[in-house]
Amino acid sequence: MATLIRTLADHSDDVNCCAFSSSCLATCSMDKTVRVYSLRGFAELPYSPLAGHAYAVHCCCFSPSGRLLASCSTDGTTALWDTRHGARLAVLPQPGHSPVRVCRFAPEPAHLLAGAADGSVVLWNVRSFKLHRSGKVKGGSLVACAFAPNGNFFVTGSSSGDLTIWDDKMRCLYNEKAHDLGVTCCDISSHPVSDSANGFKYFQMASCGQDHQIKLWLILFADFLGVELKYKCTLSGHSAPVLACAFSCDGQMIVSGSVDKCVIIYETSTGNTLHTLSQHTRYVTTCAFAPHSPLLATGSMDKTVLIWQLDLKQPSAGGTVENESKVAVEDWSEDDVSAWLCAQDLSNFVGLFKLNNIDGKELLNLTKESLANELKIESLGLRSKVLRKIEELRMTMISVSVPDEFLCPITRELMNDPVIATDGYSYEREAMENWISNRRSSPMTNLPLQSLMLTPNRTLKMAISRWLETQKK
Repeated sequence: MATLIRTLADHSDDVNCCAFSSSCLATCSMDKTVRVYSLRGFAELPYSPLAGHAYAVHCCCFSPSGRLLASCSTDGTTALWDTRHGARLAVLPQPGHSPVRVCRFAPEPAHLLAGAADGSVVLWNVRSFKLHRSGKVKGGSLVACAFAPNGNFFVTGSSSGDLTIWDDKMRCLYNEKAHDLGVTCCDISSHPVSDSANGFKYFQMASCGQDHQIKLWLILFADFLGVELKYKCTLSGHSAPVLACAFSCDGQMIVSGSVDKCVIIYETSTGNTLHTLSQHTRYVTTCAFAPHSPLLATGSMDKTVLIWQLDLKQPSAGGTVENESKVAVEDWSEDDVSAWLCAQDLSNFVGLFKLNNIDGKELLNLTKESLANELKIESLGLRSKVLRKIEELRMTMISVSVPDEFLCPITRELMNDPVIATDGYSYEREAMENWISNRRSSPMTNLPLQSLMLTPNRTLKMAISRWLETQKK
């Protein structure tokens, strides 16, 4: 069952894209803005809307950590924003200054992919803000892209109907004529599926197009074997061009939005229709599942974004944790932890964690030191990835019950060092210092601050500490 729980109607023109992080929802529009909402009640963040683009914003996406937000526009640029305070960090101009239609972060956050109307595709280094590599598709605009889970390969889709597979050196490895009238969107599930014929791990990919169809594919990414793309099936539930598609976090569902004004949720294993949602009054242009909660966002040319709560009762495939919210993380068994690792694309650590009897309580207590010294994970990158996933899990647990007054109004995260500003509100010190380094107005009222002095809020800090102690019991 899918229940409509919220309608966001803040944009003044067509909604083009929506994207989730673990704590926020971002939406962008023909009205030139990007809006950012907290997943706690879907309140718009104080720094929203982001209004740095000169023309329509076509796409937005979060980095894996959620700390960066990218947006791209008809103005020929891709912008990078800091999600803690809304500051614009960089403006990345597309070679040739062609309108940028799509952008995606790589699974590891060093690179951002941007594709444009002239067929150009660029990999940006988001640490240096420099162009890393570039390429170009032949015949048609680049309108869709998706990364493989390991980040070493990516797929692009063009208005000419081609799906093209590239490696991270920007070499074109494979090309498939997928949709006769043009590709509109594509997505790759992060969960591998086994092919019984040869035992290799394939990933599911979905593409949709102007031909009214959603096609499911099996795609093999292997450095030593190259790539392989195998057609699986076609989902034909829509009666008009399909403009958007996306996999759920666990890969068990796929959602699509269409010119027929409908949103359809399919079960990927069978192709069966689970839900058809028809509340939008104009073309559905975008859809996205939240990564750590049963939420779905859909956006439309009717200028709204609809938020849906999903009742996930389908059995989990591949041993994933069945409805994580029913079992507190600290009560997870070792098998639950193994299932969670697989769901986070960390299946290589299942054996190591089982060998060390890591259950839910031990998982939450893991630190950088214990990963390095006790579990002997030598790679800094892998340790950082595991810690990031654990921190996301901790934040998901806390966000369910944390009192609103303990959250910084700027970051919407639990405050560690709260301070009182002269507007009378309390903020996380670092977030407020970053805020006033760029402006002298209140994040809450937009009125000028009488002074930039910040006073420690010791009473609030003690209250937060006491609350955190109660959560450990």
